[in-house]
Amino acid sequence: MGDTQEEEEVVFERRGHLGVVTLNRPKAVNALNAGMVKAMLQQLTAWADDDAVATVLVRGAGDRGLCAGGDIVAIYKDMLHGGTETAEFWADEYRLNALISHYPKPYVAFMDGLVLGGGVGVSAHGSVRVVTERTRTGMPETTIGFVPDVGGTLLLSRSPGETGTHAALTGAHLSGADALFLGLADHFVPSDSLPALAEALESSTAAAAVERFAQAAPDSPLAAQQGWIDAAYAQDDAEEIVRSLRSAGAEAAAAADTIEAKSPTSVKVTLESLRRVQGLSLEEALDQEYRVGLRCLAGPDFREGIRAQVVDKDRNPQWKPPTLAEVQRSDVESYFAPLGERELGLASVAAQAK
Repeated sequence: MGDTQEEEEVVFERRGHLGVVTLNRPKAVNALNAGMVKAMLQQLTAWADDDAVATVLVRGAGDRGLCAGGDIVAIYKDMLHGGTETAEFWADEYRLNALISHYPKPYVAFMDGLVLGGGVGVSAHGSVRVVTERTRTGMPETTIGFVPDVGGTLLLSRSPGETGTHAALTGAHLSGADALFLGLADHFVPSDSLPALAEALESSTAAAAVERFAQAAPDSPLAAQQGWIDAAYAQDDAEEIVRSLRSAGAEAAAAADTIEAKSPTSVKVTLESLRRVQGLSLEEALDQEYRVGLRCLAGPDFREGIRAQVVDKDRNPQWKPPTLAEVQRSDVESYFAPLGERELGLASVAAQAK
């Protein structure tokens, strides 16, 4: 497989009774593009019905991480040209997230190194989620004028207390221990044990293999902060949250500074997304995220955020509007309005399948 591995952006192999998915864009920290998502959808669908495959493993090539998220440079170019590629990419990506969440076989994800945004989507919906001492995960979308997607709003809405709200609004990078605490992962395995764990998965059950290599995780810094987090983020209004954080000590004030540097529209729409998603199914959550995502594509901040962070790299986005106070309630609500014929419709497909 020497030469093809160089070219294929996602590599599929059978090893014993294990189906291995390797995201293979190491220079881009395995950022997901449309072709990779389509290929994964097709292969995972085939393996679901293949009796020779007992377990699936998803991992990233190179040593920097599983996946740094979606290919936002491709999204930026699509926005500049007024294209439809991003909407199609998300539709496939969200179908993949839903497939992973209902996968009929153990779906093992090695959440080593960077696991951000879309990387969370191909790992945290799985049934056996493994973090390491090198894990840096999170949903950093508010930094680029976007909102957590790939089911991230649902995952973080289920985290203890308001810790998921804190993670979503600040876009903080989280440790493996934090991921376990938030409910984004299940097991802690030292990174140097991952090759041996992958080999064990070829012949033994996922449960037995993971049990051999899992260790007690370090303490979660986020868990230690839950007291002030729960108090400050109990509000349903972003400006009130920032005011509460300002009066709750140094750590909390730093979180307020972080939130105020993000896109004000993204912060308010993210908070509303987290509140609205509670009690929904993953398919309903993905349908909602799709509505919000298409509205982000049409607004100014998503394009400006990618420009400032990734294209020009001046780290100086000019948000419109520039403050939380100027983002009107009606502006926020418009992000959730039905899309008519453009609806993703995953929830209705799921209902028909039942």
